[in-house]
Amino acid sequence: MLALFTMETLLRAKCFRHLAIPGSVRVLYKDYRTVLPQNFSNYESMKQEFKLEIPEYFNFAKDVLDQWTNMEKAGKRPSNPAFWWINGNGEEVKWSFEELGSLSRKFANILTEACSLQRGDRVIVILPKIPEWWLANVACLRTGTVLIPGTTQLTQKDILYRLQSSKAKCIITNEVLAPAVDAVASKCENLHSKLIVSQKPKDGWRNLKEMMKHASDNHTCVKTKHDEMMAIYFTSGTSGSPKMTGHTHSSFGLGLSVNGRFWLDLTPSDVMWNTSDTGWAKSAWSSVFSPWIQGACVFAHYLPRFEPTSILQTLSKFPITVFCSAPTAYRMLIRNDMTSCKFKSLKHCVSAGEPINPEVTEQWRKRTGLDIYEGYGQTETVLICGNFKGMKIKPGSMGKPSPAFDVKILDVNGNVLPPGQEGDIGIQVLPKRPFGLFAHYIDNPTKTASTLRGNFYITGDRGYMDEDGYFWFVARSDDIILSSGYRIGPFEVESALTEHPAVVEAAVVSSPDPIRGEVVKAFIVLTPEYKSHDQEQLKKEIQEHVKNTTAPYKYPRKVEFVQELPKTISGKIKRNELRKKEWETI
Repeated sequence: MLALFTMETLLRAKCFRHLAIPGSVRVLYKDYRTVLPQNFSNYESMKQEFKLEIPEYFNFAKDVLDQWTNMEKAGKRPSNPAFWWINGNGEEVKWSFEELGSLSRKFANILTEACSLQRGDRVIVILPKIPEWWLANVACLRTGTVLIPGTTQLTQKDILYRLQSSKAKCIITNEVLAPAVDAVASKCENLHSKLIVSQKPKDGWRNLKEMMKHASDNHTCVKTKHDEMMAIYFTSGTSGSPKMTGHTHSSFGLGLSVNGRFWLDLTPSDVMWNTSDTGWAKSAWSSVFSPWIQGACVFAHYLPRFEPTSILQTLSKFPITVFCSAPTAYRMLIRNDMTSCKFKSLKHCVSAGEPINPEVTEQWRKRTGLDIYEGYGQTETVLICGNFKGMKIKPGSMGKPSPAFDVKILDVNGNVLPPGQEGDIGIQVLPKRPFGLFAHYIDNPTKTASTLRGNFYITGDRGYMDEDGYFWFVARSDDIILSSGYRIGPFEVESALTEHPAVVEAAVVSSPDPIRGEVVKAFIVLTPEYKSHDQEQLKKEIQEHVKNTTAPYKYPRKVEFVQELPKTISGKIKRNELRKKEWETI
């Protein structure tokens, strides 16, 4: 697949061969609905055959992106862009791997020369889905600086917390968030360089667009060791202050080959669209490393807010073959009229971030003819479990363990539990630590140590494995409800609730009860059509619906209708906040 290299680059070439698909690029099936995998035969062979050697030195920009540039020049890659960006105003950007390389080297020179950044220095990047976000990612790789992405929904307080916690020396943002940065910059002693992406100049800021016009693209990528820190991702903070999760050049740069090759099943002919916000690790998963490992095109659509109609139109208009979005997004999409939508190129849909409701997957299948392949992972990991092409999909299941990890269900002492028994989801890390796992929580050795139990990393999630080896999510460990001796996970109850036509979304937590100790309480956001209905009658109707949909003991004995649910910046429900309010009233 690759031409022979000199002895000096042989190791890198060998590593790249493991990342890319074997053999020549496979022609797409005539029937684009075919669910046969492109990169592997079946799940069993995938697990057995997957091996990835970790070289001493590895840098994704040099050892993957630049190698795709070489293949592009040699005519060994389809005429598919490396990057394809659009917005709602008719603007469009397309880059080849060669153009991506040239522009990112210019950006790298700005970081090292104008901003005086050195290898290991930390750079916070808070940008929406604009091309410069992708360039910043690659420029940080080339310079060995440590990328720290942040969502544009961050408040002034959030930005201060991140700047102070990370000790970042540089921040890159746009004119919308620049004033918030200026308001707190004096409290951040390590911050010495500010880059703004804007058409207009701003005092105290270097203008990236202007500097890119004059920067040289002559830059030599640093030689990074595979275990050097590459990026820091703040967790979403569902159960406390966001933690800084440190990933190395190999943990994501090599580890996400599992996602790209197997779960997403990408080839250089594919166009991959992931709708995740740029501030979260999911964008690293499916908007950077996974597709580019496979030489696929990264597609991006800049939308200020999630617009179901625009999403559906884009899927119809552009040759997107692989689509990734959160369960909430799929739920919003199926509420729209999709009768006129024709997704002529779409052949693979995946979802991650939270469990997806089986009703949503069924509705999506009816309307598109495509299954949604759910995946499970964390900021701290690459794909832990997934539904892979060729596998039987069990609605509601997370699928089976990815080739990256040995996944088990454990008891409190770290013993492996048999099928059917609920326990903590764990990943074996001893005697050999898998490479797709984070290095540690930055400046928090106590929290890092708390994730270990015997030979296992504890994810903090509860679940069980069935007799067929499929894993099922129950809840975050903190979210389990204990009522009259029963253990109840909120997800199954919430899934039942959202199947009722009156319910837009719901959150389920424990609430104190003098007889049962605690009971299930549901906080429900109603659809506009049902807000005028008799509230007490509607509560009873919804309760009966849950009793008939799942085990009767799980139904919410308390129901409260609310205008909205408390959420993290990433859109995850803050059940801990709702639970705290319930128990504070005792």
